Amino acid sequence: MSVFDHYFYIYLGLFAVVATLYLNRRRKKQQSHSAQLEQAVQSGLTEPPSLHPVVDLTRCMGSGACAKACPEHALGVVNGKAVLINAAHCIGHGACAAACPVEAIKLVFGTARRGVDIPNVTPQFESNVEGIFIAGELGGMGLIRKAAEQGLQAIRALRKKTGAVGVDYDVVIVGCGPAGISAGLCAIEHQLRYRLIEQEDSLGGAVYHYPRQKVAMTSSFKLALIGAVKFGDVHKEKLLQFWQDVVKKTGLQISFRERMEGIERGKGYFVVRTDRGSYSACTVVLALGRRGTPRKLDVPGEESHKVVYRLVDPVQYEGQAVLVVGGGDSALEAAISLSMQVGTDVTLSYRGASFSRVKQRNRMLLEQQQEAGRLRVLLNSQVLAIAEDHVEVKHDQTPLRMRNDAVIVCAGGLLPIPLLQKIGIEFETKFGTE
Repeated sequence: MSVFDHYFYIYLGLFAVVATLYLNRRRKKQQSHSAQLEQAVQSGLTEPPSLHPVVDLTRCMGSGACAKACPEHALGVVNGKAVLINAAHCIGHGACAAACPVEAIKLVFGTARRGVDIPNVTPQFESNVEGIFIAGELGGMGLIRKAAEQGLQAIRALRKKTGAVGVDYDVVIVGCGPAGISAGLCAIEHQLRYRLIEQEDSLGGAVYHYPRQKVAMTSSFKLALIGAVKFGDVHKEKLLQFWQDVVKKTGLQISFRERMEGIERGKGYFVVRTDRGSYSACTVVLALGRRGTPRKLDVPGEESHKVVYRLVDPVQYEGQAVLVVGGGDSALEAAISLSMQVGTDVTLSYRGASFSRVKQRNRMLLEQQQEAGRLRVLLNSQVLAIAEDHVEVKHDQTPLRMRNDAVIVCAGGLLPIPLLQKIGIEFETKFGTE
């Protein structure tokens, strides 16, 4: 055997070892992705919330680049093709489509089974009702960069419709996510009379509701008064701090905890009704999210200061008696997080007989905490009333009176689509289309 042959077989052997290791690792990954997909199917969590990827299987080469690019681990490779294995985790940022080397991914709204209502707008983001513009998540665009861009473009387009005498504002902006903030900054830049309202007590839109340290993905975008903003992968806290700094630096005025209740058309203007009053405006920018207005219980005492509709920081409830209401993943995750706090007495109330559409991991953690005595679960239960130091609950037709310091309602949200349709805004239901 020659020296050349000797080295040839050495390199061939090394190649075989590397190839075997690679193929074994790839096989194990695919097995893991397949198991996650099966678990999602069993839990009934196969419907993505909004914008999401669809893979052209005839073009997909199974490289896995899309799965690596997704921080939510929503995509995986099964049987050599990319698949949405954790649909409920997908937030539609589009990193997968950008990473695909063969352009086999497109982002769509809705699925064949569940449609998503998207308003019809012009390239300038004006709805079919002249003077009402829609930007950001309500229009189907949850990407931070795109939402901010739409808010800016909407203000630039509506300037020619402003300036009417006897009207309170040139524009009322509803919503304080990236689209709303961008629209507000652009309104300042063009010296428009504006009012920016937000139904919650926070800015940042959907990102505010992300878990702590969750990565939000975006790319460079432009803000009026600020200029180019360069972000890549950024943690929730850093992004929210950025928005707060923008507000402080520019003097952007925001009316928090003010909820829009209706819009009426006058002669050449609109009247925006909120829970604080009514304002006349030449134009309106709807920069609403798709979380909607929190669904309420409609029981006596719900207006109490101790009732909230999301869990921000479980530590603040340490040592308290807390009632969590709801049967989805957000309710289970809130109850589990609270049960891990020292001295917290946690009860989870759900009107159904079982948790049918929740992640298997949350179901297992809930059972573990329940078996450990760290929380109690009341299925087939309903909140009857909320008092200062207790709550009244009906459980299996039996009334209960429970000591209580706080109530967290995780019952989803109500989109304002019927309200908007009432004033003539047209929507199209998308079933897995762009």
